[in-house]
Amino acid sequence: MNQRSLLAAFALCLSVSAAQAIAAITVQDDSGQAVTLPRPAQRVVTLAPHVTELVFAAGGGARIVGTVSYSDYPPAAKSIPLVGDNRQIDIERVIALKPDLIVVWLHGNAERQTEQLRQLGIPLFYSEPRQLDDIADNVQRIGRLLGSDQTAQAAASGLRRKLAKLKAQYQNRPPVRTFYQVWDKPLYTLNGQHIVSDALRLCGGENVFANMTVTAPNVSIEAVLQQDPEAILSGDQRNQSSGGVNLWKPYSTMTAVRHGNLFSLDGDLLSRSGPRMIDGAAALCEKLELARQHRKNK
Repeated sequence: MNQRSLLAAFALCLSVSAAQAIAAITVQDDSGQAVTLPRPAQRVVTLAPHVTELVFAAGGGARIVGTVSYSDYPPAAKSIPLVGDNRQIDIERVIALKPDLIVVWLHGNAERQTEQLRQLGIPLFYSEPRQLDDIADNVQRIGRLLGSDQTAQAAASGLRRKLAKLKAQYQNRPPVRTFYQVWDKPLYTLNGQHIVSDALRLCGGENVFANMTVTAPNVSIEAVLQQDPEAILSGDQRNQSSGGVNLWKPYSTMTAVRHGNLFSLDGDLLSRSGPRMIDGAAALCEKLELARQHRKNK
């Protein structure tokens, strides 16, 4: 091979290497790990309901080949084959789907099983939005991995606009001391590090158990009575007939009861840190604004 041919071959190798480098996609997930794909993901498995919603928002709904129980939004998600729930995964079924990307809830899936998937060489993106601002960021980063940047960017921009509007509307409103009730049997709440507390802060709410060290602590009725919140919010709207915020009605001396500030919300909008949580935050803000209005009647 003459020198000209060698140079041509070398140039071709450089060109191929450059094209491959350009095609590779790298983003950082919420665990701080770099996730690199050689090309946009085509077969995605989502292992939490909120990540299913994030992938749809990023333009990749049609590429989801497997998901977990309760991934029921948008409606198209209901037809996706199940591979388990957020606690137990059918590893063999996941492998059979031949995913080139798995989107995982950082604290929702069994660590042992997700580590098995990682050892198999399947790229994992861990999603754990801790603030409302992080939701749009998740959409954008997942969009990068899907190669659907334009769709993801549009969705993220829309979420940021809605969030900015809420901030402008409620940032200077008087504070409302609030107890957020996750569940009543047993009685659970959330501490200040949880994303729901970020929504509360956005609305001018003060989480009365923000200083708890556990993310989702079990609290007693006596502890709530001692805090005497001005408002009680429950994300278990469908359980109100058998309990929910109604359990507080007998405690007539509590400020939240005296002012009529026992509110229930759609838990799917607040318990899932996906795109719809911005709408959940808006509904939460409206309830706290109603609590402020009730002050005038007392």
